[in-house]
Amino acid sequence: MALFGRNKSEIVDPADALPGRSESMPVADAHLLTDNPMLPPYPDGFGQIIVAMGCFWGAERKFWEAPGVWSTAVGYIAGHTPNPTYQEVCSGRTGHTEAVLAIFDPNLTSYEALLRVFWESHNPTQGMRQGNDVGTQYRSGIYWQSETERDLAVASRDTFQRALSAAGHGKITSEIIKADTFYFAEDFHQQYLIKNPMGYCGLGGTGVSCPVGVAHVD
Repeated sequence: MALFGRNKSEIVDPADALPGRSESMPVADAHLLTDNPMLPPYPDGFGQIIVAMGCFWGAERKFWEAPGVWSTAVGYIAGHTPNPTYQEVCSGRTGHTEAVLAIFDPNLTSYEALLRVFWESHNPTQGMRQGNDVGTQYRSGIYWQSETERDLAVASRDTFQRALSAAGHGKITSEIIKADTFYFAEDFHQQYLIKNPMGYCGLGGTGVSCPVGVAHVD
């Protein structure tokens, strides 16, 4: 649903973005699989990771399946329009990408381990697309919330790039930027592949393992 005549591979200028709204999207009280809340506050000491890796339906499943993940949600990040709708994001006129928020127990997993899930679960070399899904809302990214997360994300990218290059793949295009507001998507999209087990996933990896140094937690 891109705006006619607009390049779907160019992020909209803030001056041309849709105005949005002040009301946030209502979501269910609990995650369909874990029965834990999707909205804050989260348990003290728990960690968060926010990433984008194409269509967020399949991306969210990758994270709720990961050991140590307490809850997940899908939404929109790195754009200009407050509280956008799915249709607005798909128009390319908000600047957002489809993203996943995962809340995890640091006694059971780590930010590094979940970065590995990110790199291995999609193709981070495709720019403004993921497979057949084309547009700025499908770009890959890691959205850090602390300098420690930033440093871990950059180090993991550099390590995975070496593995990709050795396997004959191209340059990583994933953006690694400071997280701004994560806008929760409509409840229809939350845990979509639980509600629709045969639904579209859209993810395709490179087949390359990420050699990130991950501390295994017993």
